[in-house]
Amino acid sequence: MTTISNYTGATYQNTSTTSSNNQMGSEYNSFIKLLTAQVRNQDPLSPMDSTQFVEQLATFSSLEQLVNSNTALASIASMISDLNGLMASQWLGEEVTFASSWMPYTGSPATYSYEAPQGTTKSVLTVKDADGNAVWTETLDPEKTVFSWNGQLTSGGVATEDKMYEFVIDYYEDNAFKGTAVPNVITKVTDIVSEGGTLRLGTASGLTVDLAQARKL
Repeated sequence: MTTISNYTGATYQNTSTTSSNNQMGSEYNSFIKLLTAQVRNQDPLSPMDSTQFVEQLATFSSLEQLVNSNTALASIASMISDLNGLMASQWLGEEVTFASSWMPYTGSPATYSYEAPQGTTKSVLTVKDADGNAVWTETLDPEKTVFSWNGQLTSGGVATEDKMYEFVIDYYEDNAFKGTAVPNVITKVTDIVSEGGTLRLGTASGLTVDLAQARKL
């Protein structure tokens, strides 16, 4: 995993492409030397068969095209890496939102958004611990779309820091259960990481998310 704090250029390299390109280039150079030696050392009284020579030239041309293609691909990969890094750096410090049923309690209120589906008359949030036990329940204000949970428990205590909690929102229409919704976490981007070529955002909430799944606010 590569951490990107302040973008200054490409932060990772496709080593397999580089290795393949170097190997292909080496084979290409060896072929040129071999072909040159054959032409230079051929017997004037028994020159190289023209058909064989044409076949070798065709091989030479194919190798040349492969080397050029690999070089171009490596260049394109490097450019994409640069562009991704530059784009990702613009997310640092920004407030973002993304869907997640699970959130860790960090000691600070967990903030999230939720928009009730049309026709909903009541929405109920249930916070569960990792064992599936309900530790907090509340009816959400239908006039609001942004909410927060300060770690308060039904028992009167406070949630354990750095533990994960599941946020389940059940919505009803005229007291009839209609479905369960996934809330959208609201948090700030604190760092950016690259995992297997995929850019992920680290956040103040303790969660990480693929850049493509997050939205700036």
